[in-house]
Amino acid sequence: MNKLISIIIPVYNRAEIFEKSLLSATKQNYENTEIIVVDDGSTPPIFNFQFSIFNNPKIRWYREENKGAPAARNRGFTESKGEYVIFWDADIEADKNMLTKMSEILESQKDVCFVYSSFNLGKKKMLAQEFSPIQLQKNNFIHTSSLIRKKDFPMFDEKLKRFQDWDLWLTMVEQGKKGYWLDECLFTIISNGGISDWLPKFAYKKPWSYLPWWKGKVGKYKKAKEIITEKHNLKKEA
Repeated sequence: MNKLISIIIPVYNRAEIFEKSLLSATKQNYENTEIIVVDDGSTPPIFNFQFSIFNNPKIRWYREENKGAPAARNRGFTESKGEYVIFWDADIEADKNMLTKMSEILESQKDVCFVYSSFNLGKKKMLAQEFSPIQLQKNNFIHTSSLIRKKDFPMFDEKLKRFQDWDLWLTMVEQGKKGYWLDECLFTIISNGGISDWLPKFAYKKPWSYLPWWKGKVGKYKKAKEIITEKHNLKKEA
């Protein structure tokens, strides 16, 4: 039998979008899965909604006070039993073959510790790139929803407010862990989530970063990046 995969889904409100994401998790062709939902203090509780798949025996439900996604993911991990884990964002809809394709890489390449893919953001393809520790130090190109060997997962840093996924991959790389890019778009982000906070690349450069409608967002981004830069001793931008 295939190894057990633990699908860990942290959710905070947005029940309609979450249901679509959860449904895509239950429809994976890879059959040996468990689904761990951690309600991060939704109001009302996510359990209150009568989802069509609420009684699916594969799904285990947990609730805790609102502490943020990293804490919810860590809680899900502590409850997991699989040899492989994936932190399945509550706003993604996955291709039914995603876990099969990712697990095949971990099965065939024993030196690989995690597998990531490209994805769709609406109609736009968000392409990742070949695994490179050097390039990863410059910017994050690995989405949170990647398949990880459980024994290699170091836990999310719950103190961080942004870039928790980038911090995770950098921590794993510093521990000698290797990733693998599966060059396919295997899931779609089905909500704008924090996408309204995204800015074009030039917005972070002078003089555009001083524009009043961008200044606040750019400031928060740079402060968060400084925290990661200091923690991982990265080269600071000139």
